[in-house]
Amino acid sequence: MAAIALNHYNLRGDRATLDKLKDFYLAYVGLEVGPRPLNSFGYWLYAGGRDVLHLSEPRPGEVRQTEIKTGFDHVAFTCTDLPAMLAKLQQDGIAYRHAVVAAKAGFATQQQVFFSDPEGNGIELNFVEAAA
Repeated sequence: MAAIALNHYNLRGDRATLDKLKDFYLAYVGLEVGPRPLNSFGYWLYAGGRDVLHLSEPRPGEVRQTEIKTGFDHVAFTCTDLPAMLAKLQQDGIAYRHAVVAAKAGFATQQQVFFSDPEGNGIELNFVEAAA
């Protein structure tokens, strides 16, 4: 058995936090709210017709650890329209880091934009330049 693709990732929080995260990912990553086949409160956010980010409340009685040692650094999305994204981040005062990864054999030049969501989770947006 082997994984064939990333299915989704999940962030948990209270309703106010989930609303804040939803609005952020819609505005700064370009995800869209889509269908969610669960009765509990939350959101499924979509990219390219696929649910990629689930936002959900803790289950009743669930205690979430807040000081967990983890290796999680960021989640990455493939994106389009780098100039528009940089303009939006600058306009709204979102701190970011922009990096260019030069083309190497078998790989196109890639531009990356790194920033954090309101809860401190890392986000990477990847913009691949078309071959000349």
